[in-house]
Amino acid sequence: MVQLQMVVIDSDEASRKNVVKLIEEIGFVELIGDFDNMLTAYDVIMQARPPLVFFDLTENVDLALDTIEKIATIHKHIIIIVASENVDAELVIQSMRVGAREFLTKPVIKEDIHRALKKARNALKQDNESSDGKIISIFSNKGGIGKTTIATNFALQLSEITGEKVCLIDLNLQMGDVATFLDINPSFDIAYVITHLSRLDESFLHSSLERYRDKDLYILADPPDIEQAEEISVDDIASLLTFLKTMFGYIVIDTSSSFDVKTLTCLDISDFIFLVLMVNLPSIRNCQKCLSLFKRLEYDEDKIKLIVNRYIEDEEITLEDVEEALSHEVYWKIPNNYFSVMSSINKGIPVSEMDSSSEICKNFIKLTEKLTGVYSGRINDFEEKSGFLDNFDLSSFLNKVKNLDFPAFRKFLNQPEEHKEQ
Repeated sequence: MVQLQMVVIDSDEASRKNVVKLIEEIGFVELIGDFDNMLTAYDVIMQARPPLVFFDLTENVDLALDTIEKIATIHKHIIIIVASENVDAELVIQSMRVGAREFLTKPVIKEDIHRALKKARNALKQDNESSDGKIISIFSNKGGIGKTTIATNFALQLSEITGEKVCLIDLNLQMGDVATFLDINPSFDIAYVITHLSRLDESFLHSSLERYRDKDLYILADPPDIEQAEEISVDDIASLLTFLKTMFGYIVIDTSSSFDVKTLTCLDISDFIFLVLMVNLPSIRNCQKCLSLFKRLEYDEDKIKLIVNRYIEDEEITLEDVEEALSHEVYWKIPNNYFSVMSSINKGIPVSEMDSSSEICKNFIKLTEKLTGVYSGRINDFEEKSGFLDNFDLSSFLNKVKNLDFPAFRKFLNQPEEHKEQ
């Protein structure tokens, strides 16, 4: 039987011994330590990474909640069981918000903790079956086609719609723009992380990523110096991506536009490739070359998602023409919304934060929903808010206003049409 390691933290000795005794009676848990000191226990948890932790909330509640939040943020699959003599609803809510999965009443009894541990075992089994995050690379072998715009906006929508932690990596190592597009000045970059691969763990990596505002989006920027890009090897990239899959639900990669060995390594590891093109002859021909290479590399057809960017209805070349020329279905089209997108780039903010009800924002939401299968309902919310004037009767409103004592407005209403237009 697989043993699940566990740590117990309780400052009260009698209570701690009782919990330890109850845990030892269940056959699938291996207790690796019981502590009366929270900080000592925290160090052990960071090193041993046990899947189960028991936390007492009777004393030092604020410190305990802060510690739980740190652990849950760094180790996303850990299951934390808390217990307290205080069963106040506010404390229960607070503990769940910071990352606890179960709340038990003290003194802890056998039935309660055994039920919580069996539930935790089932949850961990499900997590392990689908624990690895998905890697989605945004690629085109032609620059200036909108890869970074798609990468930044899509990554943000992934974090908001799925509720998963998302890592956005700028693997355009020499000419990356992700940090510029999001108006951030990261303290660390991919070259720094690669230099310290030997000490790579969740705590170190988490502290090296730049969190985007208060979102569950974390950015790993390109190196500040072009020379540093040359020092990053293929093995470094493979090791980093493999480790990130254990930390994040999704990893979105803004790749370079060249078919170098680093980019190909990234594409090989990816679960999906967003192959970006525009509806014009040069772009379609470039896309043909990409698809030809992907076929030789024996990539599964479902792995390649054709994304048509800056799409304009009624163009001379239709989507059907594109699909026929490429012998590949167009997965998604993003409308040409040049001025909105350029405004968001120049301001350093995603389109959703500039205008959440815009068509381009809705498009990224729908793309995210299609890929993940998660329905957010956010577009309906936008439409309900924007549609409250749909049944508004202007002529009826003006007739009512005429009867009100607004002389200037009444005078305007009675003017000839040519004067109203001036």
